[in-house]
Amino acid sequence: MRGFPLTTLRGAGIWLLLCAPLAQAGTSAPKPRPAKAQRALAAQVSAIKNQLAEQRALIEALRRELAMQRAAAPPHAATVAPAQSASTSRAPATAPSTTAAAAAGLGAPPVSAVLLDAQRGAGAAAPQESPVAETASREARQRAAVGTPPLRTGRPPVVAALFEQPGVLTQRGKIVLEPALQFGYSSSNRVALVGYTVIPALLIGLVDVREVKRNTLTATLSGRYGLSNRLELEARLPYVYRSDSTVSREIFTGTALERVFDTSGKHLGDAELGVRYQLNQGAPDRPYYIGGLRFKSRTGRDPFEVVTDCTRRCVGENASGTGLPLTLPTGSGFYSLQPSLTWLFPSDPAVLFGSVSYLHNFKRGNVSRTVLGGEREPLGEVAPGGIIGFNFGMGLALNDRTSLSLGYEHSSVARTRQNGAPVPGAVRTQLGSFLVGYSYRLNDKRSINVSVGAGLTRDTPDVSLTVRVPVTLD
Repeated sequence: MRGFPLTTLRGAGIWLLLCAPLAQAGTSAPKPRPAKAQRALAAQVSAIKNQLAEQRALIEALRRELAMQRAAAPPHAATVAPAQSASTSRAPATAPSTTAAAAAGLGAPPVSAVLLDAQRGAGAAAPQESPVAETASREARQRAAVGTPPLRTGRPPVVAALFEQPGVLTQRGKIVLEPALQFGYSSSNRVALVGYTVIPALLIGLVDVREVKRNTLTATLSGRYGLSNRLELEARLPYVYRSDSTVSREIFTGTALERVFDTSGKHLGDAELGVRYQLNQGAPDRPYYIGGLRFKSRTGRDPFEVVTDCTRRCVGENASGTGLPLTLPTGSGFYSLQPSLTWLFPSDPAVLFGSVSYLHNFKRGNVSRTVLGGEREPLGEVAPGGIIGFNFGMGLALNDRTSLSLGYEHSSVARTRQNGAPVPGAVRTQLGSFLVGYSYRLNDKRSINVSVGAGLTRDTPDVSLTVRVPVTLD
């Protein structure tokens, strides 16, 4: 201690005595953790080790499978096209599989891609994924889907058919045959008062009361051919069977007895030829517009050819008989042309649709009606009124095979003119129907559509039932 002053040694000793407790506290050992926490930590570590072991086993099994496939692949196999989703309106485009990447010489796939292929079922059988692997697979799928738009084919979505216009065009080079069967029933009552009244509620004259019940069964064979993915041709040939029952108390007879007049008719209907073109390139967030043009012929039995229950005339002076046809016609007797515009707007999971149309009937000259005894009653020039129509509805996909549609259809029929003047008693007629449709896809080439319509106006058929079975031919 030579060389150090005594006061310095005393100060150092006092300093050591003051700092000793702090040094002892700083160098003391940490308190041991509870045994329960240690066991929980050990269990977590063990679980992580097991999961890592499962991951390694899964990766090793997939790598062995990829090595075997690479060895068995032919030398000329350069690329493998990725599989496309069957649904073009919902499922996003998927990335190429790891098997295809390995076959193309892209090297070993990343772990997330391996897990994605394992989730899809590619490669050899692997052990069941752990929660961590399942989470990684889900995250990989989400990353693959982000920023990837759904595939677009330019074709509108399929909905259950309610109206005459199909909701989807035929693919290029494909032929679709659609047999259909439609049943319609309607009834109407008419009361005609002929005479004069002396006081209210007292009629001097005759009363004509008629109740008409109509049943119509139409079998149709339609064919559509796709000239391109946006253009199709359609031909339609119907066969019609009709039966009417009229319960009447005939006018000008003065009898209280009611008479039932039954008549029927069956023959080919009016054949039709149509063309449809998709005007724009639709998308899941944009509507599809389809323009159509339909031509209707006169192949059905003409209403002016059938014999009418009249002796010489059915209207005017010396009129006699019921004025009802003895055989029912199956066609309109006029050529017609109908342009239309149809729109579809996808709004997942529903599809909104509708159309507007105008049916123009070409007039005929020198028309005459056949009455009893083979005589002809001249009618002159007859021009049926045009028909303005519109419809709208909504289709809802219940699953990948079934869809349901609801819709409303309305037609406004103008008055018929004879020799330039409206036919006496002819008025504009409003026809409104509410329709419910159901569609079920049996397989990739065949489906069945059923629709039911209920008349909402007096002149509309009370009920109509239609069954369609479209079949796609290769």
